[in-house]
Amino acid sequence: QVQLVESGGGLVQPGGSLRLSCAASGSIFSINAMGWYRQAPGKSRELVAAITNDGSTNYADSVKGRFTISRDNAKNTVFLQMNSLKAEDTAVYYCNADLRRTLWATATRYWGQGTQVTVSS
Repeated sequence: QVQLVESGGGLVQPGGSLRLSCAASGSIFSINAMGWYRQAPGKSRELVAAITNDGSTNYADSVKGRFTISRDNAKNTVFLQMNSLKAEDTAVYYCNADLRRTLWATATRYWGQGTQVTVSS
């Protein structure tokens, strides 16, 4: 079994900050990329940021300069520091991990359960 557990969501005022965390646990041999997606009401899920196991990052244009993704490989954890939050950042945020459970397995994407981020005054 593999689990991804997110934490750190909540309600914040415009201009504020939040830090999301996502820890992967269970039978894991290695993790390649990890990332964060979000889904707002009535919209499709979209990529927010991703990071490879060597630290290369990729961001959606809408969050560049405001959000920072990082990871702790020793703890199989990925973080998303969100600054200068806007109302349009309101969404459920999901983490994912592309991982292998054994040396011979192909990489499979696993998802967390999601954490709500609401930006409102």
